[in-house]
Amino acid sequence: MIAPPRPRDAVFDEAFLRKLERLDLVARKLRSGILRGERRSTKRGQSVEFADFRLYSPGDDLRRVDWNVYARTERAFIKLFVEEEDRTVHVLLDVSRSMDWGEGDGHKLTWGRRAAAAIGYIALAGLDRVAVATIGGGVERRAPALRGTRSLFRLLDFLVDTAGDAVGTPPDGGADLDSALAAYAARARNPGPLFLISDLLVAGGGKAGLAALAGHGHEPRIIHALAPDELDPTLVGELKLVDRETGTARELTVDEAALTRYRRGLATWQTDLATHCAGRGWPYLPISTATPFEDVILNALRRGGMAG
Repeated sequence: MIAPPRPRDAVFDEAFLRKLERLDLVARKLRSGILRGERRSTKRGQSVEFADFRLYSPGDDLRRVDWNVYARTERAFIKLFVEEEDRTVHVLLDVSRSMDWGEGDGHKLTWGRRAAAAIGYIALAGLDRVAVATIGGGVERRAPALRGTRSLFRLLDFLVDTAGDAVGTPPDGGADLDSALAAYAARARNPGPLFLISDLLVAGGGKAGLAALAGHGHEPRIIHALAPDELDPTLVGELKLVDRETGTARELTVDEAALTRYRRGLATWQTDLATHCAGRGWPYLPISTATPFEDVILNALRRGGMAG
């Protein structure tokens, strides 16, 4: 008898892992851009690349004295080197109830898990520290700080265990995304590049929460993920629609004119978000979950200014 798949296997199956292996081939290119881990700091530290000299001061490490210079000048100079800066890449996945929507690979939460895993993997491969958390579901959950590609399966397990199981159990709901982002900003250490994967289906589109993140030194990058039937709905007739976040129901008649107004409103909303983010230097990428996550990582993030 074949054992049933574990939750992780159902979301991050063998095909997914093969795609991550292909991502590893381009990780070196991405490191030279936004996701680079081996960044140089303007601070002077101890690495392999020489930067400058300064005069010896009592208490300095004698091992850093340039004795060749001392032999010529009889003055003690300390060698300074460019310090490689340790950076943390933050990955936040929205797990509010509205993310439990869509079919198959286009299911928003499933797609979000995979995108979060791929971003985290590339950052790990780039020698960055990775901080991953799920938010917007009533209780913020964080994984212990991750580093190195050997942490991949800890990352995958966290994304499954904290974002609902693989058979569609709804994630926790009813949380204010702005408050969740503000709370994360206040508690998270080592601010740095921060990827938010969310449908932004909250009043204000999460602008206040993003401002809180930026105010604490984070560099927001927004992946605005919507399911295909949210981007281009085909519903018609007399319908009762229920808000997945609040449970509020509304009866209405959906015809072609209503769908046209909806599409126009959606375009206006996303344009407003794009303008708001651009004015603050925050890359914003609206995406359909019908887009394979690997295409998002390899192509769309570059087009959206989120990776080199």
